[in-house]
Amino acid sequence: MAASTSDEQAIQALPKLLAAQQAAFRAEGPVSVATRKDRLQRVIDMLVKHCDPFCAAMEADFGGRSPVFSMMNDVAGSLGSLKHARDHLETWAQDQSRPSVAPFDNFGATAWVKYQPKGVVGIIGTWNAPLFTLLSPLSSVFAAGNRAVLKPSEIAPRTAALLQETVAEFFKPEELTVVLGGPAVAAEFSKQAWNHLVFTGATSVGKLIMKAASDNLVPVTLELGGKSPVIIGTGADIANAAERIAVGKSANSGQLCVSPDVVWVHDSQAEALLSAIQSVYSGLFPSTANNPDVTPIVNDRHFQRVESYVKDASVKGARVVVAGDENAADRRLPLRMVVNPHSDSEISQFEIFGPALVVRTYQSLQQAVADINAGERPLALYYFGTDSAEQAWVLDHTLSGGVSINDVVMHPALHDAPFGGVGASGMGHYHGHEGFLEFSHARSVYSAGGHDPRREWGMLPPYSEQFAQMIRGAITP
Repeated sequence: MAASTSDEQAIQALPKLLAAQQAAFRAEGPVSVATRKDRLQRVIDMLVKHCDPFCAAMEADFGGRSPVFSMMNDVAGSLGSLKHARDHLETWAQDQSRPSVAPFDNFGATAWVKYQPKGVVGIIGTWNAPLFTLLSPLSSVFAAGNRAVLKPSEIAPRTAALLQETVAEFFKPEELTVVLGGPAVAAEFSKQAWNHLVFTGATSVGKLIMKAASDNLVPVTLELGGKSPVIIGTGADIANAAERIAVGKSANSGQLCVSPDVVWVHDSQAEALLSAIQSVYSGLFPSTANNPDVTPIVNDRHFQRVESYVKDASVKGARVVVAGDENAADRRLPLRMVVNPHSDSEISQFEIFGPALVVRTYQSLQQAVADINAGERPLALYYFGTDSAEQAWVLDHTLSGGVSINDVVMHPALHDAPFGGVGASGMGHYHGHEGFLEFSHARSVYSAGGHDPRREWGMLPPYSEQFAQMIRGAITP
């Protein structure tokens, strides 16, 4: 698809924007803690001032997403990351003393690690959380002392345009700016010589982003996704698990990267779980059509994609259990639970990213875990149960970006713990101290002492036999 005139203009402007920020970064020199806090505070002030217009823009972009959800997920979620970084970066930014080299430490040699900003960071966000996927990583980027260019998703155009307008109100373009445009702009964005690049989105696109970044050896942070599993132990409280799953899966109608995708439950408990989810979901959403609390699928293309997954599974023999009112309209859908779909069905192979859920039964928890491990490593894993030994076994025998126990979609809300994926679900992380480290260069520094004993100890050429024996004596297991 050919780029539009506006996209072409954005593409042409990208190198100039990056060059201007890099020049400003070099001219600034060391970035003080006060400057970093000021930048974080201005983002906070921007969100507080414009929170209602932002929620209205997201409501319009989705065709009816609840402003309450947008306020909670995108505005409050971003503010949590920004405030945590603001309140802790002074400690994070301090030099860290490290042991020096023996025996020179006895003569005053010291060592430390200095954390310095990398420079200019490009951040590509996504449509499902159009503020959070930009501003939450920005909190770590600014805390580390960097400057940034944001690329919002074109699928949420009103939110993107408002973000560009409000960022310009609070920042000079040399500090922070927003670039608008479609896939052609995103592709060109990923080719620039950033000092670090952040991308949130599909795994397939993440591979293209990483490939493009490799031409300039740009380090990347990729927050992707995957088929995040729920494991329900035989001792789990089924009513509690059903409520947590229904609540978590309904958030943004499943259009979240950490939304539960596949629930594994013992065969003897499957019907009880299905029935309980139906009951909870119907209580949350007694109607579907025109219900302002039900988030619509973002556009027709994604609506048809989710519908095709469910239909394909049904045609291939899977049982579909509906939770909620089936009177769907305006891209709002009830939750469909697809029970034991065939392995070659679309819903078994692709991340759902919508109001549908695969439910698989198991006879052996070990086999369920083996089946999970046979697939790609997910962004999230969820475990329900009361057996501490079983919980430890599940954690020890699985690998995912993060974990919530006896709940779903909650660990990304941990502001002081890293958020990110592993393998196909991503690499790198933001949030908390680990996010600060992600966007900092950890620079080792060695400072020599006042006296160098090497010559008098015979440690310099020409090497003596005595020194050779001393070195050989240091070679120990």
